Amino acid sequence: MPGNSFGKIFTITTFGESHGQAVGVIIDGVPAGLRLSQEDIEFELSFRRPGRLYVSGRRERDIPEILSGIYNGRTTGSPIAIIVKNTDVISSFYEEVKIKPRPGHADLPFIMRYGYENWDYRGGGRSSARETVGRVAAGALAKKLLMYHDTWIAGRLKSLGLVDSPPADFLSILCSKYSPVRASDQDTELKFEELVKQATVEGDSLGGVAEIVVRNPPAGMGEPVFDKIKADLAKALLSIPAVTGFEYGLGFNAAKMKGSEANDVIVKRGEKLGWRDNKSGGILGGITTGEDIVLRCSFKPTSSIRKPQGTVNLMTGEPAEISVIGRHDPAVAIRGVSVAESMVAITLADHSLRSGFIPPVKLESKEAEIVENRWRRYMEECKRTEASR
Repeated sequence: MPGNSFGKIFTITTFGESHGQAVGVIIDGVPAGLRLSQEDIEFELSFRRPGRLYVSGRRERDIPEILSGIYNGRTTGSPIAIIVKNTDVISSFYEEVKIKPRPGHADLPFIMRYGYENWDYRGGGRSSARETVGRVAAGALAKKLLMYHDTWIAGRLKSLGLVDSPPADFLSILCSKYSPVRASDQDTELKFEELVKQATVEGDSLGGVAEIVVRNPPAGMGEPVFDKIKADLAKALLSIPAVTGFEYGLGFNAAKMKGSEANDVIVKRGEKLGWRDNKSGGILGGITTGEDIVLRCSFKPTSSIRKPQGTVNLMTGEPAEISVIGRHDPAVAIRGVSVAESMVAITLADHSLRSGFIPPVKLESKEAEIVENRWRRYMEECKRTEASR
């Protein structure tokens, strides 16, 4: 089963299954000298952790263990290995799934590709969203590394089902970290909560759209042909379980416009040139412009639902029904926002190193101190917005 790695210089390789002993990630390409603690990683993991209101009831503490690549609280430049142990596994919920593949899930494709006898049906095995723990752990490093540029990344749930949220400024989006449904304002939060409650009662699930904003990205990242930054961001986000679509800037709405409507006016701000409305979402020609990067990805409704669905009994070959029991997110998009943030951070950190915008070998002490101070300010700002809710 190849294809477990992502990135060219800042490279991540995730491992582990939903009901195995642990999940985790190996991160290569991190420059030496970056301060890194368990607290840094645990902070980001806390926003995708299950066992909270409106998400999966699986009770996982998600405490990261750093196994390598750190000495005296700093990165050494060698691969960083992080594991998170699975502590609340109930495989008995999946006995029916063993002979009845779930509609909308990866069960049947996995059987077709790897064979029934090699398929780990417990919690979806490798296809489970539990795999994304490693992505978020790596995303914490990437986000911190991007503080070299004072680049901040924030995400929110822009829509859930048929309910859309109004435009929001960056700090409101950052504030959504502490919303149980990742809403950027309280009116939308109440609407989202009602939708989730209704879907839960009905034994059904909801889809949604995550919006990610990157503030103060460096200009000039990305290559103009196959390694466009938009292409790598699309791959990064579409690799997330349950993601079905990607767009940036005007996105699909651009197809309904005239050039005179879609083109953005170039303006001068002080000594720098820029774009008046940032209609391109911070990317033109596959290269970052220095304006905020604005992108969105769609999540399908969670496939595992209690409502009876048609399938086939693999033992008899006869039509069958399945009602999936267990602990599943009524809307995977809620926790998916954190995963999307992380994949954006990983992609940008990789391109920043590839372009030479971040030292590829080591951070000097002064640089590391600046990064650490900015990271602490980011964490404090998130916590301040929590108190303001």
